[in-house]
Amino acid sequence: MSTSTAPSHPPSRMTSRQKTVLVVLLGAQFMFAVDFSILTVALPKIGADLGIGIDDLQWVVTVFALSAAGFMLLCGRIGDLYGRKKIFLAGIALLTISSFAGGLAESQETLLLARIGQGLATAMVTPSGLALITTSFSEGPMRNKALGLNGALLSLGFAAGAILGGVLTDVLSWRWDFFINVPVGIALFIGAAVVIRESRSIDRPRLDVPGAVTVTLGLLAFVYGITGGERNGWGSVWTWGALLAAGILLVAFYLIELRTAEPLAPVRVLRANSVKWGNLGGLLTFSMESGLAFLLTLYLQQVLGLTPLQTGLMFGFLGTGAFLGGTMASRIIARLGSKGTLVTGLVIQAVMTGVLFFLGDNVGVGVVVVLLTTFVGGFGHVLAIVAYTVTATSGISDEEQGLATGLITMTQQIGFTIGIPIMSAIAATRYGALESGVPTAEGTLTGTTFGMLVNGLIVLAGALLVLLFLRSARTSSATVTASAEPESAKTGRETVAT
Repeated sequence: MSTSTAPSHPPSRMTSRQKTVLVVLLGAQFMFAVDFSILTVALPKIGADLGIGIDDLQWVVTVFALSAAGFMLLCGRIGDLYGRKKIFLAGIALLTISSFAGGLAESQETLLLARIGQGLATAMVTPSGLALITTSFSEGPMRNKALGLNGALLSLGFAAGAILGGVLTDVLSWRWDFFINVPVGIALFIGAAVVIRESRSIDRPRLDVPGAVTVTLGLLAFVYGITGGERNGWGSVWTWGALLAAGILLVAFYLIELRTAEPLAPVRVLRANSVKWGNLGGLLTFSMESGLAFLLTLYLQQVLGLTPLQTGLMFGFLGTGAFLGGTMASRIIARLGSKGTLVTGLVIQAVMTGVLFFLGDNVGVGVVVVLLTTFVGGFGHVLAIVAYTVTATSGISDEEQGLATGLITMTQQIGFTIGIPIMSAIAATRYGALESGVPTAEGTLTGTTFGMLVNGLIVLAGALLVLLFLRSARTSSATVTASAEPESAKTGRETVAT
């Protein structure tokens, strides 16, 4: 019997096939990262063209977040059971079709259906693509390097999306924010169909339907409740009703997983030290970084008076720092370990965010300070992303990598979703008197800088928790699986690039 899925001496260099597969998978992850932010600056023009009121525009973002976060864990596990390549290709096809439909939309209903399709495609492709990466490389330097590049392109994609969205909307039309996905999606579908090999567990247990239903509905209710806090107010019965329903459903899911013979998410995986604390680090770095981007957008435009395009270009420095962090992450992990790198990344992000509390209304000084802090903070942010991904997938057998990456990408999507409403609510406590429902420039400065201070303190507290409670990952037979790996699993374990 084999007790480890990793070879004793993993190869030190990628094969040409591995490089080709990695290009396709990273290309898909980059496209989905761009998609998350590309519509942000286009929302006002979309509303004007399609007659969508300002109060309803948030649904363009909300329905995407609901479908992406709500189905992420389920899709990751389905990939484990029925084939990651299959669900990856299906997701790419759905994104391409949904994007084409969104570009042609002439009504609010058609646009929202297209966004739901894009969200479902994200839930299908993101965990399966990440699982295909982790099953392509054994734990160690090569996997860390691949995940480093993934983290770099992920953050660069978010920054590039805001810039690309502004350029396409100004030069062509907001419809090209959708149409741009069509040729890219077709190329990725063909490339993935040709070069990626199927990857799934040799055992194909029945899908845990009760677990799938409760966790999906629970996540949908949670995301709806959090986004509803900003939409309906934090005192709204709809907000707290949704959050209460989410709590009940997620507790029910956990109890179901304890008792079912073939669980959707084995409790031993959910309880694993690296999974719990790694995902906590991921939730904090993603949620607080998305919240910071929101606060900086308000500061740059409403305090310093920058245009949307200038604001998008400012975030290019964050993307540059993030890309640098991703390219260096594997070497830093080799020196500090995944735990040390995660703590270091969180501390850098926390400090660079917290010092923005001292921002003022001087345009020159404000621009320079934001550029420097977002560059360094972006570097730390991606160190944390890569380290938490390495941590939360370490010691997990290939048969359960879809579950592990489903948890990771679910954490990512929830982080993106909750960061903005939380930071918006915190900043609103310091806006002071409003003029026609809008804070003054002075009030915006006070509220956003206070939010940045709280943001940094939250990330710093998370770094301390990870430092205290995350055990340093060690690859051993005990951590790979709960019991010795059967020979059938060994032979059925698939990689996409060997």
